[in-house]
Amino acid sequence: LQLTSTVGVHPTRCGEFEASPLGSPDAHMASLLEIGKTGSMLNGGCIAAVGEFGLDYDRLQFCQKDVQIKYFEKQLEELALPLKLPLFLHCRTGEAAKDLVGILEKYQSRLPKEPGVVHSFDGSLEDASSFIKLGYCIGLNGCSLRTEENLQVVKALPLDHIVLETDAPWCSIKATHASHKFVKSTWDEVKKPEKWEDGKCVRDRCEPCHLRQVLEVIAGCRNEDPEVVAKQTTANARRIFFRGSC
Repeated sequence: LQLTSTVGVHPTRCGEFEASPLGSPDAHMASLLEIGKTGSMLNGGCIAAVGEFGLDYDRLQFCQKDVQIKYFEKQLEELALPLKLPLFLHCRTGEAAKDLVGILEKYQSRLPKEPGVVHSFDGSLEDASSFIKLGYCIGLNGCSLRTEENLQVVKALPLDHIVLETDAPWCSIKATHASHKFVKSTWDEVKKPEKWEDGKCVRDRCEPCHLRQVLEVIAGCRNEDPEVVAKQTTANARRIFFRGSC
């Protein structure tokens, strides 16, 4: 079992740069860069990517658009480029996707050949295709598989650009989701976290083991062999995040 991490600031938390206890946005960034340099997998550490960062126009109550854009670009320039690690990207809304693509295009020639993943993707096929053209993989979890429209997008994605995720403890596949009909695996559950028992899941809490359900949905809706999907998506993740270590 290999556990890894990322380094970066989520778009809804970019206000932390200006409210940093270190005194300035530059000092905050310098601390992140030092963590990244010390912990990078390229230097034998456990940090595999920069992120989760990007643009989220669905929750502007947490951080305004102009602040998100400013500090996304600052993280690209002053964190991602020096570390030479792939990007773990967050994108919410079609407008955010267009802005994100526009920014990433400016940096494309300076980023790794396998530039990263657009995590927890729930957008349109058009937006997914724009990211794929830039070399990014599309990360799919329960939040990517809620509606029939989501499933139609999943069917059309090239398998060599899909990565499986859980986003645990969030983004579980619910009985109300269009994807639920493809789920085959279940686990014994307890109702509340304080009732947790070894070998059992907590109801309505996504767990790492639920990655199997994401696989079942993607293979089922695409009418593909789960073993083939598992093998290819694992290879995709290794290609991006574990260059030379797997």
